[in-house]
Amino acid sequence: MKPPVIRPVILCGGSGTRLWPLSRTHYPKQFLCLVDEYSLLQNTLRRLAGLEGLGKPIAVANEHHRFLVAEQLFEIGLKADILLEPAARNTAPAVAAAAIRALADADGEAPPLLLVLPSDHVIAGIAAFQEAVRAAIPHAREGALVTFGILPDRPETGYGYIRRGAPLPGGYVLDRFVEKPDAATAKTYLDSGDHFWNSGMFLFRADSFLDALQRFAPVMREQVAAACAASRRDLDFLRLDETAFAASPANSIDYAVMEKTDHGVVIPLDAGWNDIGASDALATIGQVDSDGNARRGDVRSVDTNNCVLFSEGRLLATVGVKDLVVIATPDAVLVADKAKAQDVKTLVDDLKRSGRCETEFRHVVHRPWGSYEGLAHGPRYQVKRILVKPGASLSLQKHHHRAEHWVVVKGTAAIVRGEESLLLSENQSTYIPLGVVHRLENPGKIDLEIVEVQSGSYLGEDDIVRLEDTYGR
Repeated sequence: MKPPVIRPVILCGGSGTRLWPLSRTHYPKQFLCLVDEYSLLQNTLRRLAGLEGLGKPIAVANEHHRFLVAEQLFEIGLKADILLEPAARNTAPAVAAAAIRALADADGEAPPLLLVLPSDHVIAGIAAFQEAVRAAIPHAREGALVTFGILPDRPETGYGYIRRGAPLPGGYVLDRFVEKPDAATAKTYLDSGDHFWNSGMFLFRADSFLDALQRFAPVMREQVAAACAASRRDLDFLRLDETAFAASPANSIDYAVMEKTDHGVVIPLDAGWNDIGASDALATIGQVDSDGNARRGDVRSVDTNNCVLFSEGRLLATVGVKDLVVIATPDAVLVADKAKAQDVKTLVDDLKRSGRCETEFRHVVHRPWGSYEGLAHGPRYQVKRILVKPGASLSLQKHHHRAEHWVVVKGTAAIVRGEESLLLSENQSTYIPLGVVHRLENPGKIDLEIVEVQSGSYLGEDDIVRLEDTYGR
Protein backbone atom coordinates (compact mmCIF):
# COMPACT_ATOMS: atom_id res chain seq x y z
CA MET A 1 0.00 0.00 0.00
CA LYS A 2 1.25 3.47 -0.84
CA PRO A 3 2.26 5.83 1.98
CA PRO A 4 -0.61 8.09 3.03
CA VAL A 5 -1.13 11.26 1.06
CA ILE A 6 -1.14 14.57 2.95
CA ARG A 7 -4.31 16.51 2.16
CA PRO A 8 -4.07 20.16 3.26
CA VAL A 9 -7.38 21.23 4.83
CA ILE A 10 -7.66 25.01 4.64
CA LEU A 11 -10.20 26.57 6.98
CA CYS A 12 -11.44 29.65 5.13
CA GLY A 13 -14.03 30.87 7.60
CA GLY A 14 -13.58 33.69 10.08
CA SER A 15 -14.56 37.33 9.86
CA GLY A 16 -11.41 39.12 11.09
CA THR A 17 -13.57 41.65 12.93
CA ARG A 18 -10.68 43.13 14.90
CA LEU A 19 -8.90 44.05 11.66
CA TRP A 20 -11.68 46.41 10.50
CA PRO A 21 -11.77 48.53 8.34
CA LEU A 22 -9.33 46.46 6.26
CA SER A 23 -11.32 43.29 6.95
CA ARG A 24 -15.07 43.16 6.23
CA THR A 25 -17.73 40.46 6.57
CA HIS A 26 -17.74 39.71 2.85
CA TYR A 27 -13.98 40.24 2.40
CA PRO A 28 -12.27 39.16 5.64
CA LYS A 29 -8.58 39.18 6.41
CA GLN A 30 -7.69 35.81 4.86
CA PHE A 31 -8.31 37.35 1.42
CA LEU A 32 -6.19 40.45 2.07
CA CYS A 33 -2.60 41.02 0.92
CA LEU A 34 -1.07 42.15 4.22
CA VAL A 35 2.51 40.87 3.88
CA ASP A 36 3.27 40.83 0.15
CA GLU A 37 1.44 40.59 -3.17
CA TYR A 38 -0.27 37.36 -2.11
CA SER A 39 -3.25 37.07 0.21
CA LEU A 40 -2.98 35.24 3.54
CA LEU A 41 -5.01 32.38 2.02
CA GLN A 42 -2.69 32.13 -0.96
CA ASN A 43 0.41 32.17 1.26
CA THR A 44 -1.08 29.42 3.43
CA LEU A 45 -0.93 27.12 0.42
CA ARG A 46 2.25 28.54 -1.11
CA ARG A 47 4.27 27.72 2.01
CA LEU A 48 3.51 24.02 1.49
CA ALA A 49 5.50 23.87 -1.76
CA GLY A 50 8.29 21.32 -1.40
CA LEU A 51 6.59 19.08 1.16
CA GLU A 52 6.61 15.48 0.03
CA GLY A 53 3.40 13.54 -0.58
CA LEU A 54 1.02 16.48 -0.88
CA GLY A 55 -2.39 15.76 -2.34
CA LYS A 56 -5.15 18.02 -3.57
CA PRO A 57 -6.12 20.65 -0.99
CA ILE A 58 -9.56 20.72 0.60
CA ALA A 59 -10.86 24.22 1.35
CA VAL A 60 -13.81 24.63 3.71
CA ALA A 61 -15.61 27.91 3.12
CA ASN A 62 -19.00 29.51 3.49
CA GLU A 63 -21.52 30.54 0.88
CA HIS A 64 -20.50 34.19 0.72
CA HIS A 65 -16.80 33.54 0.16
CA ARG A 66 -16.96 30.62 -2.28
CA PHE A 67 -16.04 32.57 -5.41
CA LEU A 68 -13.28 34.47 -3.60
CA VAL A 69 -11.69 31.19 -2.54
CA ALA A 70 -11.93 29.73 -6.05
CA GLU A 71 -10.56 32.89 -7.68
CA GLN A 72 -7.63 33.26 -5.30
CA LEU A 73 -6.63 29.62 -5.76
CA PHE A 74 -6.88 30.03 -9.53
CA GLU A 75 -4.57 33.04 -9.34
CA ILE A 76 -1.77 30.88 -7.88
CA GLY A 77 -2.45 27.96 -10.20
CA LEU A 78 -4.08 25.61 -7.69
CA LYS A 79 -7.31 23.66 -7.68
CA ALA A 80 -8.98 22.42 -4.54
CA ASP A 81 -12.04 20.56 -3.40
CA ILE A 82 -14.15 23.39 -1.98
CA LEU A 83 -16.69 22.32 0.62
CA LEU A 84 -19.39 24.83 1.49
CA GLU A 85 -20.64 25.03 5.06
CA PRO A 86 -24.34 25.97 5.08
CA ALA A 87 -24.07 27.11 8.70
CA ALA A 88 -21.26 28.18 11.03
CA ARG A 89 -20.45 25.27 13.33
CA ASN A 90 -16.84 26.00 14.31
CA THR A 91 -13.81 23.97 13.26
CA ALA A 92 -14.60 20.39 14.36
CA PRO A 93 -17.59 19.82 12.01
CA ALA A 94 -15.70 21.54 9.17
CA VAL A 95 -12.72 19.22 9.56
CA ALA A 96 -15.00 16.21 9.98
CA ALA A 97 -16.55 16.97 6.58
CA ALA A 98 -13.08 17.27 5.06
CA ALA A 99 -12.05 13.96 6.63
CA ILE A 100 -15.07 12.16 5.21
CA ARG A 101 -14.38 13.61 1.77
CA ALA A 102 -10.68 12.70 1.95
CA LEU A 103 -11.45 9.10 2.94
CA ALA A 104 -13.91 8.77 0.07
CA ASP A 105 -11.25 10.04 -2.34
CA ALA A 106 -8.69 7.56 -0.97
CA ASP A 107 -10.75 4.71 -2.47
CA GLY A 108 -9.16 1.91 -0.46
CA GLU A 109 -5.64 3.35 -0.30
CA ALA A 110 -3.98 4.28 2.99
CA PRO A 111 -6.09 6.76 4.97
CA PRO A 112 -4.80 10.25 4.11
CA LEU A 113 -3.21 12.59 6.60
CA LEU A 114 -5.03 15.88 7.05
CA LEU A 115 -2.85 18.96 7.55
CA VAL A 116 -5.38 21.37 9.04
CA LEU A 117 -4.42 25.02 8.61
CA PRO A 118 -6.30 28.26 9.28
CA SER A 119 -6.16 30.46 6.19
CA ASP A 120 -5.39 33.74 7.98
CA HIS A 121 -2.04 33.20 9.70
CA VAL A 122 1.41 34.56 8.87
CA ILE A 123 4.42 32.22 9.10
CA ALA A 124 7.72 33.85 8.20
CA GLY A 125 9.98 30.79 8.60
CA ILE A 126 8.78 28.43 5.89
CA ALA A 127 11.69 26.00 6.27
CA ALA A 128 11.10 25.71 10.03
CA PHE A 129 7.38 25.22 9.46
CA GLN A 130 7.99 22.41 6.98
CA GLU A 131 10.46 20.74 9.34
CA ALA A 132 7.80 20.76 12.07
CA VAL A 133 5.33 19.14 9.68
CA ARG A 134 7.89 16.45 8.78
CA ALA A 135 8.50 15.80 12.49
CA ALA A 136 4.74 15.35 12.98
CA ILE A 137 4.21 12.88 10.13
CA PRO A 138 5.49 9.70 11.87
CA HIS A 139 3.27 10.36 14.89
CA ALA A 140 0.21 11.04 12.74
CA ARG A 141 0.80 7.90 10.67
CA GLU A 142 0.70 5.87 13.91
CA GLY A 143 -2.69 7.33 14.81
CA ALA A 144 -1.71 10.26 17.02
CA LEU A 145 -3.61 13.53 16.88
CA VAL A 146 -0.85 16.09 16.43
CA THR A 147 -1.02 19.82 17.06
CA PHE A 148 1.69 22.44 16.66
CA GLY A 149 2.68 24.55 19.66
CA ILE A 150 4.17 27.99 19.09
CA LEU A 151 7.21 28.80 21.22
CA PRO A 152 6.12 31.91 23.16
CA ASP A 153 8.35 34.98 23.22
CA ARG A 154 6.26 37.08 25.61
CA PRO A 155 3.62 36.58 28.33
CA GLU A 156 0.65 36.78 25.94
CA THR A 157 -2.87 36.86 27.41
CA GLY A 158 -4.68 36.71 24.06
CA TYR A 159 -3.83 33.08 23.25
CA GLY A 160 -4.69 29.72 24.72
CA TYR A 161 -1.76 27.56 25.77
CA ILE A 162 -0.71 23.91 25.49
CA ARG A 163 1.28 22.26 28.26
CA ARG A 164 3.77 19.66 27.10
CA GLY A 165 4.30 16.27 28.73
CA ALA A 166 6.96 13.59 28.28
CA PRO A 167 9.40 14.01 25.38
CA LEU A 168 8.90 12.16 22.10
CA PRO A 169 10.97 12.16 18.89
CA GLY A 170 10.60 15.69 17.54
CA GLY A 171 7.95 16.66 20.08
CA TYR A 172 6.11 15.88 23.29
CA VAL A 173 3.11 14.12 24.66
CA LEU A 174 0.25 16.61 24.82
CA ASP A 175 -0.43 17.06 28.52
CA ARG A 176 -3.31 19.54 28.49
CA PHE A 177 -4.82 22.65 26.95
CA VAL A 178 -5.00 25.82 29.03
CA GLU A 179 -7.44 28.69 28.58
CA LYS A 180 -6.25 32.26 27.94
CA PRO A 181 -4.47 33.31 31.16
CA ASP A 182 -4.18 36.58 33.02
CA ALA A 183 -0.88 38.49 32.77
CA ALA A 184 0.68 36.98 35.92
CA THR A 185 -0.17 33.43 34.90
CA ALA A 186 1.07 34.03 31.35
CA LYS A 187 4.43 35.09 32.79
CA THR A 188 4.71 31.86 34.79
CA TYR A 189 3.97 29.89 31.60
CA LEU A 190 6.71 31.75 29.76
CA ASP A 191 9.21 31.28 32.59
CA SER A 192 8.44 27.57 32.96
CA GLY A 193 9.38 26.76 29.38
CA ASP A 194 6.85 23.92 29.23
CA HIS A 195 3.93 25.81 27.67
CA PHE A 196 3.29 26.66 24.02
CA TRP A 197 0.79 28.96 22.37
CA ASN A 198 -2.08 27.09 20.77
CA SER A 199 -1.66 27.54 17.00
CA GLY A 200 -4.91 25.93 15.82
CA MET A 201 -2.92 23.81 13.32
CA PHE A 202 -3.12 20.01 13.28
CA LEU A 203 -1.95 16.86 11.52
CA PHE A 204 -3.74 13.52 11.85
CA ARG A 205 -5.07 10.64 9.83
CA ALA A 206 -8.58 11.25 8.57
CA ASP A 207 -9.83 8.01 10.12
CA SER A 208 -8.11 8.72 13.46
CA PHE A 209 -9.90 12.04 13.77
CA LEU A 210 -13.27 10.55 12.84
CA ASP A 211 -12.78 7.69 15.31
CA ALA A 212 -12.03 10.22 18.06
CA LEU A 213 -15.07 12.23 17.06
CA GLN A 214 -17.21 9.09 17.21
CA ARG A 215 -15.93 8.48 20.74
CA PHE A 216 -16.17 12.01 22.14
CA ALA A 217 -18.82 13.74 19.98
CA PRO A 218 -20.95 11.03 18.29
CA VAL A 219 -23.85 13.34 17.43
CA MET A 220 -21.49 15.65 15.58
CA ARG A 221 -19.98 12.72 13.70
CA GLU A 222 -23.43 11.42 12.75
CA GLN A 223 -24.80 14.77 11.57
CA VAL A 224 -21.74 15.67 9.51
CA ALA A 225 -21.80 12.23 7.89
CA ALA A 226 -25.44 12.80 6.99
CA ALA A 227 -24.61 16.24 5.59
CA CYS A 228 -21.88 14.73 3.41
CA ALA A 229 -24.11 11.88 2.22
CA ALA A 230 -26.78 14.37 1.12
CA SER A 231 -24.33 16.90 -0.36
CA ARG A 232 -24.73 18.15 -3.90
CA ARG A 233 -22.39 19.44 -6.58
CA ASP A 234 -22.75 23.10 -7.59
CA LEU A 235 -20.27 24.20 -10.26
CA ASP A 236 -16.83 23.80 -8.63
CA PHE A 237 -18.26 23.50 -5.12
CA LEU A 238 -19.68 20.72 -2.95
CA ARG A 239 -22.60 21.96 -0.88
CA LEU A 240 -23.11 20.12 2.39
CA ASP A 241 -26.73 19.43 3.27
CA GLU A 242 -28.06 22.35 5.28
CA THR A 243 -30.53 20.55 7.53
CA ALA A 244 -28.11 17.84 8.65
CA PHE A 245 -25.11 20.13 9.05
CA ALA A 246 -27.06 22.76 11.00
CA ALA A 247 -28.16 20.00 13.42
CA SER A 248 -24.53 19.28 14.34
CA PRO A 249 -23.27 20.67 17.64
CA ALA A 250 -20.96 23.64 17.16
CA ASN A 251 -17.54 23.08 18.65
CA SER A 252 -13.83 23.56 18.02
CA ILE A 253 -11.37 20.72 17.40
CA ASP A 254 -9.80 21.52 20.77
CA TYR A 255 -13.00 21.17 22.78
CA ALA A 256 -14.52 18.34 20.77
CA VAL A 257 -11.47 16.08 20.60
CA MET A 258 -8.00 17.36 21.53
CA GLU A 259 -8.76 18.13 25.21
CA LYS A 260 -10.18 14.63 25.69
CA THR A 261 -7.89 12.37 23.70
CA ASP A 262 -5.06 10.34 25.23
CA HIS A 263 -3.35 10.18 21.82
CA GLY A 264 -2.34 13.84 21.60
CA VAL A 265 1.12 14.99 20.50
CA VAL A 266 2.47 18.54 20.36
CA ILE A 267 5.28 19.53 17.98
CA PRO A 268 7.16 22.76 18.85
CA LEU A 269 7.10 25.43 16.16
CA ASP A 270 9.38 28.46 16.10
CA ALA A 271 8.76 29.98 12.67
CA GLY A 272 7.68 33.61 13.06
CA TRP A 273 4.02 32.70 13.54
CA ASN A 274 1.40 35.46 13.84
CA ASP A 275 -2.38 35.16 13.68
CA ILE A 276 -2.81 38.93 13.16
CA GLY A 277 -5.55 38.96 15.75
CA ALA A 278 -5.91 42.75 15.71
CA SER A 279 -4.57 45.78 13.88
CA ASP A 280 -1.71 46.38 16.33
CA ALA A 281 -0.19 43.11 15.02
CA LEU A 282 0.33 44.78 11.64
CA ALA A 283 3.41 46.39 13.20
CA THR A 284 5.01 42.95 13.60
CA ILE A 285 4.64 41.62 10.04
CA GLY A 286 6.03 44.43 7.89
CA GLN A 287 8.94 46.81 7.77
CA VAL A 288 9.12 49.38 10.55
CA ASP A 289 10.80 52.78 10.09
CA SER A 290 13.36 54.35 12.41
CA ASP A 291 10.56 55.83 14.55
CA GLY A 292 8.91 52.46 15.08
CA ASN A 293 6.07 53.10 12.64
CA ALA A 294 4.62 50.42 10.36
CA ARG A 295 3.55 52.27 7.20
CA ARG A 296 1.78 51.34 4.01
CA GLY A 297 0.42 53.49 1.22
CA ASP A 298 0.60 57.27 0.84
CA VAL A 299 1.73 58.15 4.38
CA ARG A 300 3.67 61.17 5.66
CA SER A 301 4.49 61.70 9.33
CA VAL A 302 6.30 64.20 11.56
CA ASP A 303 7.20 63.52 15.19
CA THR A 304 5.21 60.26 15.03
CA ASN A 305 6.31 57.18 16.94
CA ASN A 306 5.31 53.52 17.34
CA CYS A 307 2.22 53.79 15.14
CA VAL A 308 0.50 51.63 12.53
CA LEU A 309 -0.26 53.91 9.57
CA PHE A 310 -2.09 52.35 6.61
CA SER A 311 -3.72 54.17 3.73
CA GLU A 312 -5.51 52.56 0.79
CA GLY A 313 -5.77 55.73 -1.26
CA ARG A 314 -5.74 59.29 0.00
CA LEU A 315 -2.79 60.91 1.74
CA LEU A 316 -2.56 59.99 5.43
CA ALA A 317 -0.56 62.56 7.43
CA THR A 318 0.23 62.60 11.15
CA VAL A 319 1.99 65.07 13.45
CA GLY A 320 3.02 64.63 17.07
CA VAL A 321 1.27 61.34 17.86
CA LYS A 322 2.41 57.98 19.21
CA ASP A 323 1.09 54.48 19.92
CA LEU A 324 -1.84 54.81 17.51
CA VAL A 325 -3.40 52.66 14.83
CA VAL A 326 -4.63 54.78 11.90
CA ILE A 327 -6.15 52.90 8.97
CA ALA A 328 -7.72 54.87 6.12
CA THR A 329 -9.78 53.11 3.44
CA PRO A 330 -11.87 54.86 0.78
CA ASP A 331 -15.03 54.55 2.89
CA ALA A 332 -13.84 54.51 6.52
CA VAL A 333 -11.06 55.74 8.82
CA LEU A 334 -10.10 54.07 12.09
CA VAL A 335 -8.09 55.85 14.79
CA ALA A 336 -7.34 53.71 17.84
CA ASP A 337 -4.93 53.42 20.73
CA LYS A 338 -2.65 50.45 19.95
CA ALA A 339 -3.27 49.11 23.45
CA LYS A 340 -7.02 49.04 22.69
CA ALA A 341 -6.78 47.40 19.25
CA GLN A 342 -8.64 44.29 20.47
CA ASP A 343 -11.65 46.51 21.29
CA VAL A 344 -12.27 47.29 17.61
CA LYS A 345 -14.61 44.29 17.67
CA THR A 346 -16.87 46.20 20.08
CA LEU A 347 -16.96 49.12 17.64
CA VAL A 348 -17.80 46.83 14.72
CA ASP A 349 -20.60 45.20 16.69
CA ASP A 350 -22.06 48.64 17.36
CA LEU A 351 -21.81 49.58 13.66
CA LYS A 352 -23.61 46.37 12.71
CA ARG A 353 -26.43 47.10 15.15
CA SER A 354 -26.73 50.52 13.50
CA GLY A 355 -27.07 48.90 10.08
CA ARG A 356 -23.89 50.45 8.69
CA CYS A 357 -22.85 48.80 5.42
CA GLU A 358 -19.16 49.61 6.06
CA THR A 359 -18.91 46.44 8.15
CA GLU A 360 -20.10 44.23 5.29
CA PHE A 361 -18.25 45.13 2.10
CA ARG A 362 -15.04 46.81 1.07
CA HIS A 363 -15.28 49.70 -1.37
CA VAL A 364 -14.55 47.21 -4.16
CA VAL A 365 -17.08 44.37 -4.00
CA HIS A 366 -16.01 41.14 -5.70
CA ARG A 367 -18.44 38.97 -7.63
CA PRO A 368 -17.85 35.77 -9.63
CA TRP A 369 -18.13 37.77 -12.86
CA GLY A 370 -15.79 40.59 -11.75
CA SER A 371 -16.28 43.47 -9.32
CA TYR A 372 -17.96 46.81 -8.71
CA GLU A 373 -16.87 49.93 -6.88
CA GLY A 374 -19.02 52.69 -5.46
CA LEU A 375 -17.99 56.09 -6.79
CA ALA A 376 -20.70 58.43 -5.50
CA HIS A 377 -24.13 58.27 -3.88
CA GLY A 378 -26.86 60.54 -2.63
CA PRO A 379 -30.63 60.67 -2.22
CA ARG A 380 -32.18 58.63 -5.09
CA TYR A 381 -28.93 58.12 -7.03
CA GLN A 382 -25.78 56.02 -6.97
CA VAL A 383 -22.76 55.77 -9.30
CA LYS A 384 -20.68 52.62 -9.69
CA ARG A 385 -17.72 51.44 -11.72
CA ILE A 386 -18.39 47.89 -12.91
CA LEU A 387 -15.69 45.52 -14.20
CA VAL A 388 -16.71 42.32 -16.03
CA LYS A 389 -14.08 39.68 -16.79
CA PRO A 390 -13.71 38.34 -20.36
CA GLY A 391 -16.37 35.75 -21.12
CA ALA A 392 -18.31 36.50 -17.92
CA SER A 393 -21.86 37.78 -17.56
CA LEU A 394 -24.15 39.12 -14.89
CA SER A 395 -27.43 37.37 -14.17
CA LEU A 396 -30.56 37.97 -16.24
CA GLN A 397 -32.37 40.27 -13.84
CA LYS A 398 -34.72 43.15 -13.19
CA HIS A 399 -35.27 45.78 -10.49
CA HIS A 400 -38.50 46.98 -8.91
CA HIS A 401 -37.23 50.31 -7.59
CA ARG A 402 -34.44 51.63 -9.80
CA ALA A 403 -33.49 52.43 -13.37
CA GLU A 404 -29.92 52.30 -14.68
CA HIS A 405 -27.78 54.15 -17.21
CA TRP A 406 -24.69 52.33 -18.52
CA VAL A 407 -21.71 54.01 -20.21
CA VAL A 408 -18.99 51.75 -21.66
CA VAL A 409 -15.53 53.15 -20.90
CA LYS A 410 -13.44 50.12 -21.91
CA GLY A 411 -14.06 46.95 -23.89
CA THR A 412 -17.23 45.65 -25.51
CA ALA A 413 -20.59 45.04 -23.84
CA ALA A 414 -23.23 42.59 -25.04
CA ILE A 415 -26.50 43.72 -23.50
CA VAL A 416 -29.96 42.21 -23.27
CA ARG A 417 -32.60 44.92 -22.67
CA GLY A 418 -36.11 43.53 -22.75
CA GLU A 419 -36.60 42.09 -26.24
CA GLU A 420 -33.52 43.88 -27.64
CA SER A 421 -29.90 42.70 -27.95
CA LEU A 422 -27.26 45.44 -28.10
CA LEU A 423 -23.51 45.47 -28.72
CA LEU A 424 -21.85 48.59 -27.32
CA SER A 425 -18.23 49.72 -27.47
CA GLU A 426 -16.28 52.50 -25.75
CA ASN A 427 -18.11 55.81 -25.24
CA GLN A 428 -21.50 54.30 -26.11
CA SER A 429 -24.33 54.07 -23.60
CA THR A 430 -27.79 52.68 -22.94
CA TYR A 431 -30.67 53.09 -20.50
CA ILE A 432 -32.40 50.29 -18.53
CA PRO A 433 -35.87 51.43 -17.45
CA LEU A 434 -37.30 50.33 -14.11
CA GLY A 435 -38.71 46.79 -14.27
CA VAL A 436 -37.13 45.86 -17.62
CA VAL A 437 -35.36 42.50 -17.78
CA HIS A 438 -31.67 42.94 -18.63
CA ARG A 439 -28.27 41.30 -18.70
CA LEU A 440 -24.68 42.52 -19.14
CA GLU A 441 -22.02 40.30 -20.73
CA ASN A 442 -18.39 40.71 -21.78
CA PRO A 443 -17.87 38.86 -25.11
CA GLY A 444 -14.36 40.27 -25.59
CA LYS A 445 -10.82 39.33 -24.66
CA ILE A 446 -10.14 42.26 -22.30
CA ASP A 447 -11.92 43.48 -19.18
CA LEU A 448 -15.16 45.36 -19.74
CA GLU A 449 -15.53 48.52 -17.68
CA ILE A 450 -18.73 50.50 -17.47
CA VAL A 451 -19.95 53.39 -15.36
CA GLU A 452 -23.44 52.73 -14.02
CA VAL A 453 -25.72 55.49 -12.78
CA GLN A 454 -28.65 54.19 -10.73
CA SER A 455 -31.68 56.30 -9.92
CA GLY A 456 -34.80 55.42 -7.99
CA SER A 457 -36.55 55.20 -4.65
CA TYR A 458 -34.48 52.28 -3.33
CA LEU A 459 -30.93 51.37 -4.39
CA GLY A 460 -30.08 48.38 -2.18
CA GLU A 461 -28.38 45.29 -3.58
CA ASP A 462 -31.36 43.19 -2.52
CA ASP A 463 -33.51 44.87 -5.21
CA ILE A 464 -32.36 42.26 -7.73
CA VAL A 465 -34.76 39.68 -9.12
CA ARG A 466 -32.58 37.02 -10.79
CA LEU A 467 -34.30 35.10 -13.58
CA GLU A 468 -31.23 33.19 -14.81
CA ASP A 469 -27.75 33.00 -13.32
CA THR A 470 -24.63 31.19 -14.52
CA TYR A 471 -23.28 31.05 -10.97
CA GLY A 472 -26.26 29.49 -9.23
CA ARG A 473 -27.00 32.38 -6.91
